[in-house]
Amino acid sequence: MRASSAALATAAAAALLLLGAPAAPAAPHDARLVAESVTVDPVGRIAADGGITLSGTYRCTGGSGPVFVSSTVSQSDPSVRYGVGGTRAVCDGLEHRWVNTGTPDRVVLEPGAAHVEATLMELRPTGIVPLPSFHARQGQDVTLTAS
Repeated sequence: MRASSAALATAAAAALLLLGAPAAPAAPHDARLVAESVTVDPVGRIAADGGITLSGTYRCTGGSGPVFVSSTVSQSDPSVRYGVGGTRAVCDGLEHRWVNTGTPDRVVLEPGAAHVEATLMELRPTGIVPLPSFHARQGQDVTLTAS
């Protein structure tokens, strides 16, 4: 019984010490989460030949491989997305514009409501084949207009 009372007293004393200790500082935010972003402009363009132009901004910091801004567009069926170009990104911590242009195969997009997703992605060298590492992603409802 004496051993249990001593152990209980020790545990209670330790708990009181912990309650009186100052709280540990919060972990610093990952600078990439704050410093890296991609946006999509609310208006995209459709050319007479069916070409789509999408745009926005991005910001990224460093990277060990090439970084790109890719974009997709969907219209009537949100589960079907069409790739629209890709832009090489400059990851210097500053905000830059991106513009992607492309003509989706075998599909005709119409002026009107659409959904665009832009992704800031790095091809990180890891052995023989570079692997994708995603820095930021943004989905946005947009209006496609004839240009």
